[in-house]
Amino acid sequence: MKVVVIGGTGLIGTKVVARLGEHGHEAVAASPNTGVNTLTGEGLAEVLKGAQVVVDVSNSPSFADEDVMEFFRTSTTNLLKAEAEAGVAHHVALSVVGTDRLQGSGYFRAKQVQEDLIKGSGLPYTIVHATQFFEFAKGLADGVTQGDTVHLPDARIQPIVSDDVAAAVARASVGAPVNGTVEVGGPEAFELEEFIRMGLSATDDPRKIVTDPEATYWGAPLEENTLLPGPDAQTGETRFADWLAQQK
Repeated sequence: MKVVVIGGTGLIGTKVVARLGEHGHEAVAASPNTGVNTLTGEGLAEVLKGAQVVVDVSNSPSFADEDVMEFFRTSTTNLLKAEAEAGVAHHVALSVVGTDRLQGSGYFRAKQVQEDLIKGSGLPYTIVHATQFFEFAKGLADGVTQGDTVHLPDARIQPIVSDDVAAAVARASVGAPVNGTVEVGGPEAFELEEFIRMGLSATDDPRKIVTDPEATYWGAPLEENTLLPGPDAQTGETRFADWLAQQK
């Protein structure tokens, strides 16, 4: 089948395109780099011709509250309209475990708008909720660093490698629409402090890490299990320690 991957030149998108191609599908990477812009609508009608499935793994270039809301609202609206006109049979979107529990964050409010637009579109859909990626441990730490100290909420996390996220998205895209959400997480849960400590130690990052009751997660307060998937989540195979060892 023809599968158009919006954001197909990014971290997850390139892996999804490669996996689908390996299984004999016509996977088309679509992004501003390839002449497809979901914010303006440029190139959408052309790239969607003959597509059975659209996978949206795109992300906002700016995480400022207004920018990210504008990105997800506009790009999703344009994309869903173009899909309806092209007769696309399945819309797959990548989102985040706990999005509905993280509404104190402008980013997650925007992701919720994206999900609500998909659910209200009338198109058959599957939303894949993934936990935090291994690759983003440093970026997460950077976002809550004050001076030389990383201030983290007291919470648990079940991170996953990007390859396993891409595999879950690829599986969803060739399966039947669930008209709902599926969750995917890594094989192990950690205290957030332990996850970040392991990630920083692997690169000899000297920052001090503390658990801070006032700290937030991208602006949202956390309960202990806010970031954890439910008991029915699909589980990736790659362990964080093994992945870190491969990076050296």
